[in-house]
Amino acid sequence: MTQAGGRTGRPPLTEERKAAIRMEIARAAVDLFIAQGVAATTGEQIGQAVGVSARTVWRYFPTKESCVRPLFSTGIETIATTLRQWRPGRPLQEAFDHLWTTEAVLPGPDVGALLRLTRTEPGLRAVWLQTHDEAEPAFASALAERAGLPADDVRPAIWAAMLNAALRAAVEHHAYRTAGPSAGPAAARADLAATLRTALAVVEAGLG
Repeated sequence: MTQAGGRTGRPPLTEERKAAIRMEIARAAVDLFIAQGVAATTGEQIGQAVGVSARTVWRYFPTKESCVRPLFSTGIETIATTLRQWRPGRPLQEAFDHLWTTEAVLPGPDVGALLRLTRTEPGLRAVWLQTHDEAEPAFASALAERAGLPADDVRPAIWAAMLNAALRAAVEHHAYRTAGPSAGPAAARADLAATLRTALAVVEAGLG
């Protein structure tokens, strides 16, 4: 393809395609981390699993541990949108009920196994906590908008911190206690949904 000035080359990637590549890299990294451990996994191996070069992997992610970030951050915007649409006077659990059947929010078994690795892999733990730290402002903004409060009001920030901590604790609790093949995927997802509902119930009094 000829570009301006007579140069030839590939057209630039769309944001959607870039996001898809990041997710492909994330899933490949998770598979390798689970199969052989983080220390034994290289950027070259992650790239080979996706069909790209190690240079491409590093173009998208600064470290191999950070490759999993797209899986950790899945659902943040969906949760923020749900908070904005949460109707006054209605239970928080009710606002989230429609999310418990979608993979946009509920992590799959690969993420559960990855979370179990965060207990022994400081690099992965840092990525997991950083993802939640960056989600908090999105939740606070949504809650401020819902409540009609200014952006600099401290209450939405506190509500967001409560909600964020509850969601993180619920997902970790589920991941840590459902290790092994004892439950099938459907049962595991049902358990995670129930755990998240419990977490929402715990914090609802402070968010209402």
